[in-house]
Amino acid sequence: MDHAAHTLTPSQLNTLARDLLEGAFPLIWVEGELGNVTRPASGHLYFTLKDARAQVRGALFKPKSQWLKFLPREGMRVLVRGRLTLYEARGDYQLVLDHMEEAGEGALRRAFEQLKARLEAEGLFAPARKRALPAHVRRLALITSPTGAAVRDVLSVLARRFPLLEVELLPSLVQGDSAPAQLSALLRRADASGRYDAILLTRGGGSLEDLWAFNDEQLVRAIAASTTPVVAAIGHETDFSLAEFAADLRAPTPSVAAELLVPDQRDLAVRLRRLQARLQQLQTHQLVQAMQRADRAVLRLQGQSPQSRLALLRHRQDAAAQRLQAQWQQQM
Repeated sequence: MDHAAHTLTPSQLNTLARDLLEGAFPLIWVEGELGNVTRPASGHLYFTLKDARAQVRGALFKPKSQWLKFLPREGMRVLVRGRLTLYEARGDYQLVLDHMEEAGEGALRRAFEQLKARLEAEGLFAPARKRALPAHVRRLALITSPTGAAVRDVLSVLARRFPLLEVELLPSLVQGDSAPAQLSALLRRADASGRYDAILLTRGGGSLEDLWAFNDEQLVRAIAASTTPVVAAIGHETDFSLAEFAADLRAPTPSVAAELLVPDQRDLAVRLRRLQARLQQLQTHQLVQAMQRADRAVLRLQGQSPQSRLALLRHRQDAAAQRLQAQWQQQM
């Protein structure tokens, strides 16, 4: 039997196997535990992804490996997305990734993106529907935890910048299963009261799971429906929640939100001093003009006074009498 026509070299075999793998499997998600993590000078990331019964080699090539928001390490559970292939030089079956995230946040991240896309399609995040903040906020509703760092930061900045602002703290849970309903109820109540010029919804930083209450659909809808302008500052600058997308103004941190809501009293003092100096200049200018008009009026009045006119008439009368007497004497 002639086997020559059916004989493959290792290269040909591995090429066929690679083509079969890449053709049979679409882009897939896999969750597992990292092992044998290495990052050589090339910047590529190599590892094995394993569970209790098996493992598979994986690679995340530069520059995508540089976009990771965390440091992959041994024993970490991750959720990855990639394609199956075969490294022909060694015959190694492996996953080549285009994305990696910590597994604990994977399901939440997908739920976040799906809800964001649906609400965005409804127009809840459209810039055209956002309300402008009033020029001067006199009364503010602050919805946050009464014990967190965020409330201390906000109150400290507001007191320093503009102590005349009236702030009413509406305490709420900001984490856990009960938090979304409580936040939504407080926001609706504050809006319906008509007492406030603005509402600030805020909390400090945390993981995606910690901040999940602010991705609640009912809370997002309550923010979008509010007639009172809503400012949202949830977590750190790199954290984004759906509440912030719906809010009329998003601030990167609670402290920045406070700065955006009120002017600095020192800047106001400088403006007042400038306005006062300008007013004094205008008053001085108007006073000088009024005095000049008064002087001209006095001169005109003096020129038209009865005493002056009588004196002129007496002078003319005396002159006429003298002429008459002279003529009389000539006739005599």
